Amino acid sequence: MSAISLKAIRKDYGAVTVIQRIDLEIESGEFVVLVGPSGCGKSTLLRMIAGLEEISDGDLVMGGRSVGHLPPAERNIAMVFQDYALYPHMSVEDNMSFGLKMRDAEPAEIARKVKDASGVLKLDPFLSRLPAQLSGGQRQRVAMGRAIVRDPQAFLFDEPLSNLDAALRVEMRLEIARLHRRIRATTVYVTHDQVEAMTLADRIVVMNGGTMEQVGPPLELYRRPKTLFVATFIGSPTMNTLECEVAGRAQGRARLRLPAGEVDLPFDGPSPDIERITLGIRPEDLRICAPGDAWFAGELSVVERLGSQTFGYLDIGRDRMVTVEFPRSSEVAVGERVCVAGQPEHVHLFDPTNGLRLN
Repeated sequence: MSAISLKAIRKDYGAVTVIQRIDLEIESGEFVVLVGPSGCGKSTLLRMIAGLEEISDGDLVMGGRSVGHLPPAERNIAMVFQDYALYPHMSVEDNMSFGLKMRDAEPAEIARKVKDASGVLKLDPFLSRLPAQLSGGQRQRVAMGRAIVRDPQAFLFDEPLSNLDAALRVEMRLEIARLHRRIRATTVYVTHDQVEAMTLADRIVVMNGGTMEQVGPPLELYRRPKTLFVATFIGSPTMNTLECEVAGRAQGRARLRLPAGEVDLPFDGPSPDIERITLGIRPEDLRICAPGDAWFAGELSVVERLGSQTFGYLDIGRDRMVTVEFPRSSEVAVGERVCVAGQPEHVHLFDPTNGLRLN
């Protein structure tokens, strides 16, 4: 039985539909991450699961019972927000125990649960402190501890790390990963950060315009995106894409006309008469080559040296840039003319009219 089941869920604001028939099964103990651009509906969907937004149509089932009509307090979920929302006049211990006290839990049970959660989150030295005496990462751990002590059926996270600086985001991402491995609670997590999604998720749900573009394990979405939107959204730097003309077709092959010449690629697509194809290639799948073998050629406009990686941005003309990942020890320089070619087995081909994958 799925821990959370979304059945044809829809959300309307008046005449505007912002969530369009979402069907999703989340298994017990699974970590599911919702990603997508601003306004795609990911936070709205999370708030519908929490009960903070009404469901316009469809059904929400948790633990085998329909809960779409129940208020948040009766859904046995715990939510961690972007804003820590701690009581400033209460100590860490009191913040973590407040919800249990409101439910008239036994003092011994409250003390045990707070002790267990503070131990997991390394908060024992800070139990007597006020929130103002804590760092941002410590406050977020307190907010997580407040959720853990409730022993909920599911945890819901709404961009919990977006207020933290880069170093703290890495630290807290590791904390959340360790926490999930330890307690194996069903978790739904909303973020705009691809690193968080790729490193935390068992499955990623990519949303666009209130619909699910693709659902799957992180590397599956990276290596075989089903749509052009997913291809360009997942991955940093983003996948290079270029709409190009089909110069010829043969059995299981297609000849595409690229800026630096023509290239013959494996292609057994469904449309024999297709005239244009959008080609996608990731930066790490391009390499420097001889001019006669080039797919793209031009001058390097920018070179980014990140220590472990070196990225170059190749101006191929017509206001088009191609991102190339070079070996980290590469001596390429701005202004240098470079020819690059791709690895055919790593090419992604899409229908330019509907964005669907063709190969």
